[in-house]
Amino acid sequence: MVDKFYITTPIYYVNARPHLGHAFTTIAADVQARWWRKRGKKVFFLTGTDEHGFKIEKSALENNPDASLEEIQKFVDAQASIFKKVWRKLNISYDYFIRTTFKEHCQTVINVLNYLRNENLIYPKKYRGLYCPECEEFKKRSDLVEGKCPFHQIKPKIVEEKNFFFKLSKFQEKIKQAITSGEVKIEPETRKNEILKFLEKKLKDISISREKIKWGIPLPFDKKQTTYVWLDAFLNYLSGLGWRGPYQKPSDKFLTFWPPDIQWVGKDILRVHSTIWIGILLALHLPLPKKILAHCFLSLKDQKMSKSVGNVIFPEELIEKFGVDGTRYLLMAEPILNRDSPVSWELFKEKYQADLANGLGNLVSRVFKLIRISHFQLPKFDLTKIENVKKIDALMNEGKIFNIIEIAQAKITYANQLINKKQLWDLIKTHPNEARTIIIRLVKTIINIANILEPITPNTTQTIYQAISNGFILKKQLFPRLPK
Repeated sequence: MVDKFYITTPIYYVNARPHLGHAFTTIAADVQARWWRKRGKKVFFLTGTDEHGFKIEKSALENNPDASLEEIQKFVDAQASIFKKVWRKLNISYDYFIRTTFKEHCQTVINVLNYLRNENLIYPKKYRGLYCPECEEFKKRSDLVEGKCPFHQIKPKIVEEKNFFFKLSKFQEKIKQAITSGEVKIEPETRKNEILKFLEKKLKDISISREKIKWGIPLPFDKKQTTYVWLDAFLNYLSGLGWRGPYQKPSDKFLTFWPPDIQWVGKDILRVHSTIWIGILLALHLPLPKKILAHCFLSLKDQKMSKSVGNVIFPEELIEKFGVDGTRYLLMAEPILNRDSPVSWELFKEKYQADLANGLGNLVSRVFKLIRISHFQLPKFDLTKIENVKKIDALMNEGKIFNIIEIAQAKITYANQLINKKQLWDLIKTHPNEARTIIIRLVKTIINIANILEPITPNTTQTIYQAISNGFILKKQLFPRLPK
């Protein structure tokens, strides 16, 4: 059996450019994908863009109120290319970038719709409810805070129209059983408890179509309706592996990698992933995802970072200031699995200076300089050595990347303190044998740190490996200190 690892991010709306919230999720998945590749697993990492629905249509029409479907497609093409460009800048190592306007994906959606219709799991009815256009989701009044969507700070609109509904309520007990038994692990535990509490109430059937939105996949059995964005979006996790629907021959990728080992989501979309998504898979008689990892938000000025609210920092801005690896490190150092994490330029600068410029960068520079001035003959080093690898494996599987960074930082602090305590600059002259032994220990520590951080800071790690192989010569500082 193949030792595989299939990891996904949510697919991101293309109504605006990616911000740090998108970057966090995508980098976190990338770190895990890189780690398990390093550990010898066969990995498939899927990310992409969600390109249908009200928000996309609205954004395209803002640019051109008379836009045709072809012109809307050009708009989403341009927006999707921005996401791909930013992910390239952030060194994201995805295996496939799925877009919901791809013909293959659209055919998958049509095949699933026909199947659900044939299985009597879809029915039409008129519906009236509170609809948040930013969430693209109907809300109960109990979901609102002071009458507003808690995630987007806007009042939902009352929407009344004919829709087709999926019989989600039919699968409530099976969904609850899958989560309770651990067949589908929801982490952190607090999020699992929230979902189980939600499932104590009766699930309602959910709309899978819209009547008044033209930008979407038309229902094969009612061309006046377009597919509601959630059903369309969820199926990307299947179509991205080449799965084309029930009764279709499964692809080799699907047979190798399904089900997902980890699916990253933000806490705002955990509920739909834990109910609608699992319900769809149960209806399709497919194995369920092994784990759904839900993170909280990066918050700026005490609010979730959001395009609709307008309080965003863009990844390119961090890259310009801190470099690619610096940006990846700073975002992964945020412990947002259990709580929202406040960020600001000041906090990022402080962390960069302490951990990277004065921490790792300074350590490597000091040790390599000591080696060059000492002229010690050093042994050949194993560049693959990782201490406590099983502990790192466990933390990586739990998405606790910030804890892995803490382990690396503890080693950096220890090594810098050892240099100071032993006064190595003098020791290489007075007690060279002892100094040589300590320097060997320091190089091994640096190698271990580099291996731990490699999925987070891959370029920096390769620079360290190359310097060790080429006489401990660094052509430039790993992390230059910032000007005051």
